[in-house]
Amino acid sequence: FPFPDRCQSILSRETKPTMSGKGKGGRGEKKSTSSSAKAGLQFPVGRIGRYLRQGKYATRMGAGAPVYLAAVLEYLCAEILELAGNAARDNKKSRIIPRHITLAVKNDEELNKLLGNVTIAAGGVLPNIHAVLLPKRSSGGSKKASLSASQDY
Repeated sequence: FPFPDRCQSILSRETKPTMSGKGKGGRGEKKSTSSSAKAGLQFPVGRIGRYLRQGKYATRMGAGAPVYLAAVLEYLCAEILELAGNAARDNKKSRIIPRHITLAVKNDEELNKLLGNVTIAAGGVLPNIHAVLLPKRSSGGSKKASLSASQDY
């Protein structure tokens, strides 16, 4: 009967291991690990590397360059978000809005220096009233003395 012979040959071909020499040795397929996961980062290392290559910033690029840049960007983002979260909590809000980011950046000396000439849309300005514009604190008898001092010229 020819049918079982044909089935036997098909089954025997599928079950025989092939010895190619460069295989995984029967360990199965390994799931690929992203370069961000290898570096322990949240920011996309591969995408930043692609942007660096496409931007033609240099003719050659090392393997560590996108990892380093991703780490720096992630640190800056975490720093700004932490300070903005504190500003939101100070204003009794649960969401960060652009105003909180502006307050966080302007109140931090180093971030203000880094982002000094950056305008954040809908961020507003720091609350500040010049000392000259504030009402004068005067005690009872010294009102005449301050008036005569201003009229000396």
